[in-house]
Amino acid sequence: MDSELEPVALTPQKQDNAWKHCEIYKYGDRLQMRCLYCRKMFKGGGITRVKEHLAGKKGQGTICDQVPEDVRLFLQQCIDGTVRRQRKRHRSSSEPLSVAALPPIEGDMMVVQSDVNDGFKSPGSSDVVVQNESVSGGRTKQRTYRSRKNAFENGSASNSIDLIGRDMDNLIPVAISSVKNIVHPSFRDRESTIHMAIGRFLFGIGADFDAVNSVNFQPMIDAIASGGFGVSAPTHDDLRGWILKNCVEEMAKEVDECKVMWKRTGCSILVEELNSDKGLKVLNFLVHCPEKVVFLKSVDGSEILSSADTLFELLSELVEDIGSTNVVQVITKCEDHYVDAGKKLMLVYPSLYWVPCAAHCIDQMLEEFGKLGWISETIEQARAITRFIYNRSGVLNLMRKFTSGNDILLPAYSSSATNFATLGRIAELKSNLQAMVTSAEWNECSYSEEPSGLVMNAITDEAFWKAVALVNHLTSPLLRALRIVCSEKRPAMGYVHAALYRAKDAIKTHLVNREDYIIYWKIIDRWWEQQQHIPLLAAGFFLNPKFFYNANEEMRSELILSVLDCIERLVPDDKIQDKIIKELTSYKTAGGVFGRNLAIRARDTMLPAEWWSTYGESCLNLSRFAIRILSQTCSSSVSCRRNQIPVEQIYQSKNSIEQKRLSDLVFVQYNMRLRQLGPESGDDTLDPLSHNRIDVLKDWVYGDQACVEGNGSADWKSLESIHRTQVVPIIDDTEDLGSGFDDIEIFKGEKEVRDEGYYTNTSEKLFT
Repeated sequence: MDSELEPVALTPQKQDNAWKHCEIYKYGDRLQMRCLYCRKMFKGGGITRVKEHLAGKKGQGTICDQVPEDVRLFLQQCIDGTVRRQRKRHRSSSEPLSVAALPPIEGDMMVVQSDVNDGFKSPGSSDVVVQNESVSGGRTKQRTYRSRKNAFENGSASNSIDLIGRDMDNLIPVAISSVKNIVHPSFRDRESTIHMAIGRFLFGIGADFDAVNSVNFQPMIDAIASGGFGVSAPTHDDLRGWILKNCVEEMAKEVDECKVMWKRTGCSILVEELNSDKGLKVLNFLVHCPEKVVFLKSVDGSEILSSADTLFELLSELVEDIGSTNVVQVITKCEDHYVDAGKKLMLVYPSLYWVPCAAHCIDQMLEEFGKLGWISETIEQARAITRFIYNRSGVLNLMRKFTSGNDILLPAYSSSATNFATLGRIAELKSNLQAMVTSAEWNECSYSEEPSGLVMNAITDEAFWKAVALVNHLTSPLLRALRIVCSEKRPAMGYVHAALYRAKDAIKTHLVNREDYIIYWKIIDRWWEQQQHIPLLAAGFFLNPKFFYNANEEMRSELILSVLDCIERLVPDDKIQDKIIKELTSYKTAGGVFGRNLAIRARDTMLPAEWWSTYGESCLNLSRFAIRILSQTCSSSVSCRRNQIPVEQIYQSKNSIEQKRLSDLVFVQYNMRLRQLGPESGDDTLDPLSHNRIDVLKDWVYGDQACVEGNGSADWKSLESIHRTQVVPIIDDTEDLGSGFDDIEIFKGEKEVRDEGYYTNTSEKLFT
């Protein structure tokens, strides 16, 4: 018989979790399933019988004795959850609905087209009541199916509902063979119907398109599908009542679970300042550790920020709540009130650091670069090109055709970062853009003859490309440093010092002459000077084996001072401090395990904290100290959509009860957004015309009157869907940071080296 079985692929409509644990075969006109573990063949009964076989439900046929325990428990929970939901729904209904213990429908399900589209019962609808024998009690139970009268157009006796009892095939039985609009359509048609219903709902409530990217979106659809027909929607009171309460408890439990990690690796308090359109200043407080970032609370900072003492008290309260011994650093912006509060915090709590946000510092460097005359002109030339393309659907279609679906806009951390990231993307696609404007398709289209289309001539202008290339040489290393600082893939503490070194080195290498590169160095040094006084960054460089063993002796001797400062501040026990100092010798000389080939190879392949955890057992105290530093972030900004979380609504309410409810809602919303962060999170796959990214892309896509005149040139419906092919390979930003650190001029900075007499008298004149 096995030779007559035809294997069947698992299709997307088979949503039940049990499908993953069986093989599907076609035998004649019927489907048969085989358990993956005990190889038992099921010739009927549907997926529900297989699920009960795997879950070990006694009385429902044979039980699999080889299924893994975790699979058995999971499927038991699925069955129990379905039964509870159905019982609760039927108890709350005033209609004679039952069949409480029946599992959801699997495979092809009936869809009443008009009910899906309209979402309500018409006055002329009728109820079809079917009966089914309860397996356990022997009582006759009822289930009510609604369908519109106008669906039964033929009205003949052949329009019957065939019941296949649970005792026969173990399936919810419904087969309506000749009823119009109640058919077994193709999966694609059914999916389109479902997607249209979802779209109508989201459009109707004004939801952001980005809602479908939520990690909770597909689980919601799966949960609704598992409930079968007739599942009821939560009410307004449900959402702001028991559902919100349960979500708050879930999130509070997740935060509590992180506290164990805070104690083991230390944590960073992130202070995020947001300014609303109505002038409200909101302070968000988050905690970062390698496990995850969690949101704790937000406060109205309108009055707090006017007083450094009040700000200090707020920060102090937060440190006490988290545990002063768990906090390694408090990261804020670098404005005067934060500086004053941070210094006072370090005096009161000698075991932590106040640190200015590195992402903010690097962003300020890029902003100043963008204000330089020739760079500003180059950016404006490129903007003219993108504004022309992205305001004309025909030109946009043509551009995407030549760039294999890739956009030439690249949203980044901020408007300044977006300017340079987009110039980099344009340079990457230079040959594609030039092929477009020299093609017959471009020359034949009406847009090429528009007066405003003259801006496209820059694409064939080598002077423009030369300027773009130079801008990219100067700013791409800083963009890389910014990506490292903001990365969710790895804690940045062990990499930032090296990334800034490489940025200055790249500028010096490209421009060669000191009078040329010093302009850009001075911008970098001015903003990075506030970080130079923070020992954590230098200690992170020192304790990262990828960089330490590539640095010369002079650089190591300078960095050791920062390491000693961190030992004295972060390790309160004098005896442990002494042990760490002794163990440093083994690390510096690559002695013992540190000198083994495995450890040497792993310097470049493992995250630094993982390297210490793996090879630092012989120097346990130093290893714990290193992991504590290398596990920290350097930025107070997180990349979730903060602007979509209505924090200001808390302070608009004047009722204390409702204010607390809204505060808890923001707690849930923010932490759910943070759940979506990860190595693959990012906005480069989103449509740059999306409202989500307009904050940083507005100068690149805003159109003028000429953009929207005539011929429906801005018709979004005519945009073609083109499959995107990756043109430029994605590389690890930290991959080539570790080769050689021996330029004392870069390392010490302009002022220190000048004071030591490193510069010549001629060079000195540049600074007077």
